[in-house]
Amino acid sequence: MSDTLTRCRWAQNDPTQWAYHDREWGVPVRDSRTLWENLILDGFQAGLSWRTILLKREAFRRAFEGFDPARIALYGESDIERLMADSGIVRSRQKITATIRNARAYLTMQDNGEDFSHFVWSFTDHQPIMSQGDTHSPRSAQGDALSLALKKRGFSFVGPVIVHAWLQACGLINDHETGCFRHMA
Repeated sequence: MSDTLTRCRWAQNDPTQWAYHDREWGVPVRDSRTLWENLILDGFQAGLSWRTILLKREAFRRAFEGFDPARIALYGESDIERLMADSGIVRSRQKITATIRNARAYLTMQDNGEDFSHFVWSFTDHQPIMSQGDTHSPRSAQGDALSLALKKRGFSFVGPVIVHAWLQACGLINDHETGCFRHMA
């Protein structure tokens, strides 16, 4: 299956990933809530294919009440059990409890007057970093530094590989391959 556009290698053979690649991946996200949602989804993706998360994304949004940090921060054991029984999402107790912890950390930042988007973008001097498009490193200096800073603020399941993938997905690091039609977009 193919069309006429040249895309990054990871998005060449699947229409689900074409749409994500063409419309979302690498597009700069500056909205705090959207950045937070994407961080959570990247955490759930760990050990799985991104396609799996894409196919379950709407189920995640329903299960986690639109990724509203204020609601998720109040989750308790009954909510964890409800989520563990939801076949529409990835049922990992560790990832679910990390989501709750991360909602609380996100709200603490907000309560302290720290805007999540401003904080995240400060690791790239508030501008997307244009890579050469030919490296396939699972980490970056920005991802390593941001991972540590998030952990210091109480976040979990935010290791440097997850954070680097999130920075790529949210357009803070443009890692489209040089032959990809989105490389310079």
